[in-house]
Amino acid sequence: MPTLVLLATLGAWLGFANPLLHLPLAALAFPLGLAWIGLRATSGRRAFRTGWLAGTLAATGCFYWMVIPVQLYGGLPWYVALPCPALLAAVIAIYYGLFSLAMHHAGRFVTGVPLCLLAGLSWASMEMLTGVVLSGFPWMNLAAAFAPWPFAVQGAAVIGAYGLSGLLAALAVAWLLYSTYRSALILAVALTLGLTGFGLHRVSTHETGPAEFTVSMVQGNVDQSHKWEPDLQRETIEKYADLTLRAIRDHAPTLVVWPETAAPFYLQEPGPLSDAVRSLARDTRTPIITGSPAYRVTDMERGTYVLYNRAWLVDDAGRILSSYDKEHLVPFGEYMPLEEWVPFEKLVQAVGDFVPGTGNRPLMVDTVALGVLICYEGIFPELAQKQVARGATALLNLSNDAWFGDTSAPRQHLNLTVLRAVEQGRWLVRCTNTGISAFIDPVGRIAARGAQFEAETLSHAIAPMKGTTLFHKAYPWIGPGIHALTMLGFVLVGLRARKQRKG
Repeated sequence: MPTLVLLATLGAWLGFANPLLHLPLAALAFPLGLAWIGLRATSGRRAFRTGWLAGTLAATGCFYWMVIPVQLYGGLPWYVALPCPALLAAVIAIYYGLFSLAMHHAGRFVTGVPLCLLAGLSWASMEMLTGVVLSGFPWMNLAAAFAPWPFAVQGAAVIGAYGLSGLLAALAVAWLLYSTYRSALILAVALTLGLTGFGLHRVSTHETGPAEFTVSMVQGNVDQSHKWEPDLQRETIEKYADLTLRAIRDHAPTLVVWPETAAPFYLQEPGPLSDAVRSLARDTRTPIITGSPAYRVTDMERGTYVLYNRAWLVDDAGRILSSYDKEHLVPFGEYMPLEEWVPFEKLVQAVGDFVPGTGNRPLMVDTVALGVLICYEGIFPELAQKQVARGATALLNLSNDAWFGDTSAPRQHLNLTVLRAVEQGRWLVRCTNTGISAFIDPVGRIAARGAQFEAETLSHAIAPMKGTTLFHKAYPWIGPGIHALTMLGFVLVGLRARKQRKG
């Protein structure tokens, strides 16, 4: 068993993005190892416990970057911050322990292809649960490990990232069992050739449309620790203005995009800082989308209000036309659950708790409807789905990954966001404060990519897309269908177990 724990752990560490050595194919060793643990275990308890241990070690290696925001921005000492990745990993690993337990029980009564398919369904169901339970944190999405290989993630356009993860898990288990069951070998070859062939064909033949809408992104590389200080707010805007003028001079974009909270003040309030942003858009005749905190007064007499993490659209006449309020907030970063029990402060400085936005529509610039996703909203398929359903012809992800430093997190975040472009068949513009900023085409290829920790601009032309993918059309049924098939599979396993006991 220790060898299998090591196999699963190394598969996750090497398979998911990291600064040292990223080997996407190694990610298959993660579900393979967890399934093998379940099939080899002598009891259900041992299967769960060993799978949980492997999952904890794997997730700790993938979440190690959490120490930086918790310690630097939460104010915790290192000796308290260091265990945080392991604590989160231990919770997430419950899912992996349950997967090993499921494989233990299923492996006693089904074999070959049915066992492989049940493994895939179980994995997909498990990942979907990680996206909704306790606010949701589907960070270790198996399909995202393959995002650097666009051909390998095209299945997401048909069954979504969670469904593709299930197919990859089924493939891993099929290769595990190929020497035992001939049918598993056939399935392994069929899935390998099918996913590869479909992916290569789609990438090489997909029409992205005429790219005539030029966007310039501005990456300010502003120090997260000081950006909210009043004395530095003007310096920040001047920096963004200088970079914006350079981008307009060199590329004449139709739109300029600044990242999440690039304007560290209330843009909605009149004043010299707000006027500077509006004047920049008016003088250059170029619309600007920028992140900024916002508020709405709820009781004028009592002076109560609520706060939003907002993206503003300033048109080429300097008017604020529309906005998007972040809907899926980061617990402990943008609001504090269980505040009286948590020994650190909220990570976002200078403002109070945010509230989620509602009723957001895409931001219209000329004829392009931009579906906005702020920060880690890009890891949730349902939010991109909602924006495209409301008419988005391109996706826009504003983020600030300065929290994470030079760790795995920005790379992992980018790979997760790539899947939203593939699922929805849309160009995705990803603008960040410190990187990784990128233009991603509708089949997940990185058309242009910026550097990390440099103040720079990145410009590229995109094409508005109106057609929808099969995943988008079938979205309401894919998730419930996977859950239903998983439950049906285990009901049949239970019936077979009862039949064998009676026999």
